[in-house]
Amino acid sequence: MYTTSSLDTLRQKIDLIEVLSSHLDLKRAGTSYKALCPFHEEKSPSFVVKRGDTHYHCFGCGAHGDAIAFLLQHMQMGFTEAVEYLAERFQVVLEKSNQAIETGPNKTLLKAALETACQFYHFFLLHTEEGHEALNYLYKRGIDLAFINNFQIGAAPQRKDALCQYLREAGISEHDGEQAGLIRNAKGDFFTERIMFPIRDAVGNVIGFSGRKFKEATLGGKYINTPETPLFKKSHVLFGLSYSRKRIAKERKAIIVEGQIDALRLIQTGFTIAVAGQGTAFGEGHRDELIRLGVKEIFLALDADKAGQEAACKIGDLFQKKGVAAKVIVLPPGKDPDNLLKEEGPEAFLQRMEKSLEYLPFLIQYRAESVDLAQPAIKSQLAEEIVARIRAWEHPVMIHESLRQLATLLKIPEETLGASVPVVRAVVKKQSSAKLFGFDIDPHRILEIDILRWALLSGELQSRILALMEHNDVLQKMKVPICRKWLESCLQAYTQNTPCDFLNLASLIDEKEDPLLISQILQKKVNLQKAEEGCLVTITSLLQRDWLEEAEKIKIKIQSGSCSDEEALELTQKFSEIKKHPPQVRYP
Repeated sequence: MYTTSSLDTLRQKIDLIEVLSSHLDLKRAGTSYKALCPFHEEKSPSFVVKRGDTHYHCFGCGAHGDAIAFLLQHMQMGFTEAVEYLAERFQVVLEKSNQAIETGPNKTLLKAALETACQFYHFFLLHTEEGHEALNYLYKRGIDLAFINNFQIGAAPQRKDALCQYLREAGISEHDGEQAGLIRNAKGDFFTERIMFPIRDAVGNVIGFSGRKFKEATLGGKYINTPETPLFKKSHVLFGLSYSRKRIAKERKAIIVEGQIDALRLIQTGFTIAVAGQGTAFGEGHRDELIRLGVKEIFLALDADKAGQEAACKIGDLFQKKGVAAKVIVLPPGKDPDNLLKEEGPEAFLQRMEKSLEYLPFLIQYRAESVDLAQPAIKSQLAEEIVARIRAWEHPVMIHESLRQLATLLKIPEETLGASVPVVRAVVKKQSSAKLFGFDIDPHRILEIDILRWALLSGELQSRILALMEHNDVLQKMKVPICRKWLESCLQAYTQNTPCDFLNLASLIDEKEDPLLISQILQKKVNLQKAEEGCLVTITSLLQRDWLEEAEKIKIKIQSGSCSDEEALELTQKFSEIKKHPPQVRYP
């Protein structure tokens, strides 16, 4: 996607210490820096990086990688996202390759337009007479100046071309303003007379706005969001994620709220695992963004009204379906997280969080509010409705245990609801033969990913390993196309004496084609002290794979009974000869 020269420039500019310092408490130790490893629990620092080195290593758990690997593992970024994040951070312009023809608007220019608009709105709120009307509204809502500055809240003027003119004076074209969702087809500003909340992507870039009206006379709904743009996709953007992403990825849990102010209030008071959808329309795209970060548990802190509870039922089901535990934080009637935090404080909210209801007890409690469960017919209807919901989930253990829990909650025999082993087996049978519970079990792929893991180690050790692979024609033994392609690139870099790392592989990586490959490479940790020994074992396994397959084919043919006595004797001799000479690793 990007030219080799611009990626080389980026490689030279990346300062690994600077990248890591934003996320870890690095302490200097001679020529190295140490920190508590973010990939496993430890009390003494074993995560080490040397000044000027391009890789880190943990001597406790074996985590090993470069700046991109760290962003992929710790921040759960996508590959392209990580490369572009580093380019922005170290001010490197990434040039598109000839094969990557620009078919859409320049996203860098759109981000610049949105950041300029954010500064304009923020200044207008704080330093103009008209803006002070919105400021007073915020003060009455308990939003102070520190809150406003921290999240760069702003205000859009009543005048319909105020932002248009400002963008023009800042050198931003009308076309880019329109593509960014700031201008309405040359008919003036998209937002007018509203309090403006910047919507940021996962790494903090402004990609849109949510405008809240503070005057009853203002036309339109209570909230208006930026229209769909190349940067802003409402169905996938989680408000507040840039502030909460790091902790969500580490703790594997998140709090989901309805409104922007709710999310920001939680974040400001220390609950930096809070996010919001854009309104109550929290859908599968939002859920998948959190699952990609590795969440195992979500807490729903939605408004304590009918709409909020209906949303909790729907959102909880979305997560339970994917095997993520959903819990509901019960709020007092008429309250939302914002006013609850202001009135009771963070400790009280934490206590409510600790006492949150599991999804099924909440669902039954909510559904039972408007019906009489003492009536057998109504109880039967409710049970059937919830059983149907549970059976649509995807994880067998979650289905089985939830049916058992439902039986207990409704005081119904388990067998009545079908909470039995055959139900679980039926669900397991639906799983793809190539995958089980999301994990690839292709033995060829697993072995070849091990080869790539060794090939991507750092420094002098990497050179020795690649020399060993080249001398043993390992590339010719690779069967998985993408693994073969990657190793070919690594060996080419080795022979040309150029760096071999994830940036070197950037032109080969297609996240749509194989989103799990990098994750699988990084998943298994390495012991640097025994790296060469481990690499030898992996190469030996690869060399012996073809040898074993050939021997097995001969054995099967002999046992088939389709050969003449003469052919069987010849095959037996061949089998015996092959078994006597297993392939050995050759040293350069």
